[in-house]
Amino acid sequence: MNIESNARKIADIAEDRFVGAGRRRVLIAVAGAPGSGKSTLAERAVDLINEAGAASAALFPMDGYHYDDVVLETMGRRPFKGAIDTFDAHGLRHMLQRLKANEDDMIAVPVFDRALEIARAGGRLIPKSVDIIVCEGNYLLANQMPWDRLKPLFDFTIFVDVDIDDLRSRLRARWQGFGLNEEQTARKVEENDLPNGMFIVSGSAEPDLRLNNSGTISPPS
Repeated sequence: MNIESNARKIADIAEDRFVGAGRRRVLIAVAGAPGSGKSTLAERAVDLINEAGAASAALFPMDGYHYDDVVLETMGRRPFKGAIDTFDAHGLRHMLQRLKANEDDMIAVPVFDRALEIARAGGRLIPKSVDIIVCEGNYLLANQMPWDRLKPLFDFTIFVDVDIDDLRSRLRARWQGFGLNEEQTARKVEENDLPNGMFIVSGSAEPDLRLNNSGTISPPS
């Protein structure tokens, strides 16, 4: 499978769910380990939906709910940024509920600036007219409390599977692309990203659909 065909599958499912829900707003979850390609797939699926024109879609990444570095320093968790306890799970859940209710003319959601390594409040606007929200993130299907309260909010859930060798190589390319040297890259990948990835794979609820995204060439996400 390649990026385009996997993204097309997500887009088709999302459009079918929207029609099946009587054309009310639906939320689609795309979960997976860091480096699985979930962000690339979710972004492309949103583009495909909007290009087709039968429905409108917007992207909602969970990374906007990273705790700030100042908070992580206070918690003693700054070196482990990206672990499940370094996100605001309750804030994410409330935003998902607000997006699903679709009662406001416009909703501002936070986005994560990877170059700066911080979340920016109000970084993206989602108007009431959007039909499909594609939410992507590592822990959307996590079984651990309080994350286990998220899955029922979604109309369809997808988990992106990638083998360990692909994950490692994509994650190394990601951090090297941000200018990290070999030692820094190895620490980021082996001590943080890969352990988090293994936790995500083993600790996530069974999705409605699994997509194999191994062997594809794409920016890591």
